[in-house]
Amino acid sequence: MFKKILSVGGWTLVSRLTGFIRDVVIAAVMGVGPIADAFVVASRIPNHFRAIFSEGAFNSAFLPTYASVLEKEGAAPARSFASRISTLMLIVQIALLALALVAMPAVVTLLAPGFSEDPQKFDLAVTLTRITFPYLLFVTLVTILSAILNAHERFAAAAAAPVLLNVSIVAALAVAFLFPNAGYAAAWGVTAAGVLELLLVWISAKRLGVAPRIEAPRFDGAMKHFFKVLGPAVIGSAGVQLAMFADTIIASFLPTGAVASLYYADRIYQLPLGVIGIAAGTVLLPEMSRRIAAGDVTGAHGAQNRAVGLTLALAAPFIVAFITLPDLIMAALFQRGAFDAAAAERSGAVLAAYAIGLPAALLIRSAVASFYARSDTVTPLIASLAAVAINVALKIVLTGPYGVVGLALATAIGIWVNLALLVFLAMRRGWMVPSGSLGRTAAAVGVAGLLLAAFAWLAPLPLAEWTSRLPAWRNESLLAILGMAGALIYGGALLVGMKALGIRLSRR
Repeated sequence: MFKKILSVGGWTLVSRLTGFIRDVVIAAVMGVGPIADAFVVASRIPNHFRAIFSEGAFNSAFLPTYASVLEKEGAAPARSFASRISTLMLIVQIALLALALVAMPAVVTLLAPGFSEDPQKFDLAVTLTRITFPYLLFVTLVTILSAILNAHERFAAAAAAPVLLNVSIVAALAVAFLFPNAGYAAAWGVTAAGVLELLLVWISAKRLGVAPRIEAPRFDGAMKHFFKVLGPAVIGSAGVQLAMFADTIIASFLPTGAVASLYYADRIYQLPLGVIGIAAGTVLLPEMSRRIAAGDVTGAHGAQNRAVGLTLALAAPFIVAFITLPDLIMAALFQRGAFDAAAAERSGAVLAAYAIGLPAALLIRSAVASFYARSDTVTPLIASLAAVAINVALKIVLTGPYGVVGLALATAIGIWVNLALLVFLAMRRGWMVPSGSLGRTAAAVGVAGLLLAAFAWLAPLPLAEWTSRLPAWRNESLLAILGMAGALIYGGALLVGMKALGIRLSRR
């Protein structure tokens, strides 16, 4: 399983690195002005709907059902089930696209009401969102094909697909002079990426012989089970997205640049989430689903413990860096062109607030697998809605004194509430059984992380005196030196700690 997680994580790392290049280009071209705010809203709206209707809810309902049909009935019935679901989702997405294109001014007003105070920014956001919204249709089909590939233990194509989004946007911005402004170029890049991603996963599924076909929906036992599980999952995913909607809505009333500051901080925050947390969850859910369908509950719990241990070990350096060095990270990565020092400082404060919830965010996909692998989407729904209620209430309370940082801090607290509820309920049912090895791994990670934190607090000042003499790339050089030295310190301390506690590394 580690090899699969590292494979998904590797491709996701490529995606995040190319995403970083994309965001550097966007920051340099758009900065944190009105065009950047409009594009962020235009890209977020289809992504919010995607998270509700496709990736989040769909995977939790489709993958365990597909794995069960494949395990119990064979490949042909599983392909028929996938084909019927794909046809139905295609019909729904075409109808949603037609409705959204007509009602887009109302959609933007609902999700970014503060933009109505600036007619030019509002009109631009409406136009750009009409351009980006077809991405939802394409990426929904990508999600279905990716879930099928994952169920057959083929992870590379699905993990590599998001790279095309980043490449497409950068390519579009390279010819931005052909468009009315850079926002138009980036928006068309998003839609073009949807087509490219769909081609990639379709070809992979076709070669494997599992690509779905157009097939009239027929509601047999598998379809009924899918929709029974899908309903609560959609509501649960909608709850999470409502909290993110609240970010966009509240930030739209803050001074220009607040929406973009959230975006840039979130892009860095998403790096470990994609490379580690989502990669672990992507591999763990089909692994647990297969084992539980075969009656191997102990093996499923063992796989979960290994995934959690690996997540903790890989995540600790990111958590330490985001809390101790947020300003330096944002300055080194984005401070150029239209993105100035003030923008870096504001985005860094948001990143530090997000980092408080990073451990919970990384572990939540592994925790929720306890329920989704058993086709229980109701319990995660309850936990999610409770956390969202606390999250949104805190956003309202904290935004006044802390501005855009308060939004990120409320998000962090809400994620911790969600994880705590999931772990409590799973352990009470015996669906999550932490092992002694996991406890020892957590202890070793904790000690290594504290040593790394001490280095990150003490080292920047003396090292900055040396890098300040460089003619250029001062922030970048300082961050690189701290990163390399920190990796050696953390890696060495972790290996020593694991050896002292008797933890043996194994691919099994």
